[in-house]
Amino acid sequence: MAHFTHLNEKGEAQMVDVGDKSQTSRVATASAQVFMSSETLSMIVDGTHKKGDVLAVARIAAIQAAKKTSDIIPLCHPLMLTSVKVELTPDWDNSAINISTLCKVSGQTGVEMEALSAASAAGLTIYDMCKAVDKAMVISNIQLETKSGGKSGDWKR
Repeated sequence: MAHFTHLNEKGEAQMVDVGDKSQTSRVATASAQVFMSSETLSMIVDGTHKKGDVLAVARIAAIQAAKKTSDIIPLCHPLMLTSVKVELTPDWDNSAINISTLCKVSGQTGVEMEALSAASAAGLTIYDMCKAVDKAMVISNIQLETKSGGKSGDWKR
């Protein structure tokens, strides 16, 4: 069975000591989807939503969430991110916005949580801005897609 590094020998929560780990280039990507009515999707893409540019606000929220991940995820190390990229792509076939995030750091611990936080925040922001016109939206499939760097190496879904 795997050893949980966030628990000490007494089973109490602890922040993992990464001080002896070497700094390496680390990258993680994550994704999410927000399903909605076709009318809501059209409103977002056409820029006719009364609250403004939904995708621009969601992009800013994603970047801010990545930067603030350690403030909202207990035991998560604060990181000096070197890059956060966010793609928000309309998916007309599924009446959704597909969210893709990428986070980079040169550091002693990975950026998976930052990429996941960014994807989550983008989805939540889209929901928040559009809930007045479409309460039935669904935020779904929040998942890590890839990670590279560090002792555990590369991983791909």
